[in-house]
Amino acid sequence: MMVSKITSQIKVSVLTNYDIHNSFPSENRNVFRYTIDIENLGNEDVRLLKRKWMIYDLGFGFTEVNGDGVIGLTPLLKPSETFSYFSNVILKSGVGNMEGIYEFINENTKEIFEVVIPKFNLVSEVLSN
Repeated sequence: MMVSKITSQIKVSVLTNYDIHNSFPSENRNVFRYTIDIENLGNEDVRLLKRKWMIYDLGFGFTEVNGDGVIGLTPLLKPSETFSYFSNVILKSGVGNMEGIYEFINENTKEIFEVVIPKFNLVSEVLSN
């Protein structure tokens, strides 16, 4: 299921999949792949600088992850451009969610602003059947 949210003229869409081939629920290893599309709906060039994730794993609590850029990049998005990437997260329980914030800079005004990454649920196929 895809979830989307628009903040400050930036649309963030997330699509998740349970990676059954790399998951071993009996070893508390449930792998989820998520694909993110970031679309610049505004009229100015913006650059993604940082990310902050809150990852919730049922029974194991929250983990916060901070870092520069995404997948080692700080992409520049011109008006109407979309940047897409995918990554993975491992949950011990097989049930949880993620949400977060991207920090962007407007390349023209040098204003720094935050963009919400909408909360998305992660449920292993083993538990959803």
